[in-house]
Amino acid sequence: MRARALRQVPVNLAATVVLVASVFPVYWMVSTAFKPTTDIQADTPQLLPLHPTVQHFRDAVAVDGFWLFWRNSALVSVGAVLLALVVGLMAAFAVARLQWRGRQGFVLMVFVAQMAPWEALLIPMFIIARDTGTLDTLSLLTAIYFVSTLPFTIVTLRGFLAAVPAELEEAAQLDGASRLQAFRRVVLPLLAPGLMSTSLFGFITAWNEFAFANALIIKNQDNRTLPVWLSSFGNVFGTDWGATMAASTLFMLPVLAVFLVLQRRVTTGIVAGAVKG
Repeated sequence: MRARALRQVPVNLAATVVLVASVFPVYWMVSTAFKPTTDIQADTPQLLPLHPTVQHFRDAVAVDGFWLFWRNSALVSVGAVLLALVVGLMAAFAVARLQWRGRQGFVLMVFVAQMAPWEALLIPMFIIARDTGTLDTLSLLTAIYFVSTLPFTIVTLRGFLAAVPAELEEAAQLDGASRLQAFRRVVLPLLAPGLMSTSLFGFITAWNEFAFANALIIKNQDNRTLPVWLSSFGNVFGTDWGATMAASTLFMLPVLAVFLVLQRRVTTGIVAGAVKG
């Protein structure tokens, strides 16, 4: 047992280093948000806020348009997630349950789309949006986020659907249920972990996305999302790093709250979807 414990020391040490390197920037952001401006500008950095204050949070919330940009981010993120769930669930059902010509080619194209770097499509999408008159609209961002998260949704839900025995649906149909009723009452509850994991992934992707929102929202500044607003936050407050860190902390809270609530099912869903797919 002692030899086994010694072998675990390098692994535990490496895990600790990775944990500290990952968590420390977030900790520094949150702690800076609670520090007075004098402590932030001090020559000697302070790991802990010795005189905590919430004034920076008041300054961030008081900025004109803060709640407007928060609403914009929520609308495009939730809208993209709902669209991806509906379309992805139907596509995953067609791939996992039905036999049709071109099914293998469709699955291959879904994997290709999932691996493609979306930043490479920024210029083509800008040209399409310009020619179709959809620049500066939240509906365009919603459509882009929906398309970007759809491949992951299809792949994950396909794995869960393939793992559910088709005999359960057939038994429900023998008892008098239609195919839609059998799917809704028997199969859909079993897909809860997959639905939660794909929903969280899509929400995080849309909530944090910056490149498309910054390039496609040009003239109508009221349609900016929170990441774009944060990029110009320093220009509004100058060197007020406390307000900037407070705004970043507020920006992080929704995703953190959702993840903490769904942590167990989300982790199970991601792992199970990867293995079963």
